[in-house]
Amino acid sequence: MPTGICEKIMMNKQVFTEQVLAAEQTMYRVAKSILANDWDCEDAVQEAVTRAYSRIGSLKNEDYFKTWLIRILINECYRLLNKRKNIMPIESIAEPAPESGGGNGELYAAIQKLDAKSRAAVVLHYIEGYSTEETGKMLKIPQGTVKSRLSKARRLLREELK
Repeated sequence: MPTGICEKIMMNKQVFTEQVLAAEQTMYRVAKSILANDWDCEDAVQEAVTRAYSRIGSLKNEDYFKTWLIRILINECYRLLNKRKNIMPIESIAEPAPESGGGNGELYAAIQKLDAKSRAAVVLHYIEGYSTEETGKMLKIPQGTVKSRLSKARRLLREELK
């Protein structure tokens, strides 16, 4: 009997690990949309995964694992921002946009110029493909606010990319 319990726990760890790995790119992009530098993104992602694992019992529906994990990540990113509010490493001042090979460097740079709230909405909705409703839930804002942030961001991006 103890073997069956152990196997079930191992399976849950395996499923958790698989789902985290599947969400890895999304987590990094979301963290990068909020935080300025790579090491903060790595810290936020690592802490979000740790918190998610310790709170896996609070997940009500496994179908929403990725949304739940991204929400934890967003909270962690804002916690890091608040903690480091007055600290700005010199390395982050002129951090170049990564070249993706697809010619998206200009778009990436323009998105980085948006304010953090608009940037998060743009990444979640346009890059990660979440609906405005899902984006609102993750950011804990009304759907109408998501739509207005996206509209404002599109206008600013259009001007920036002209």
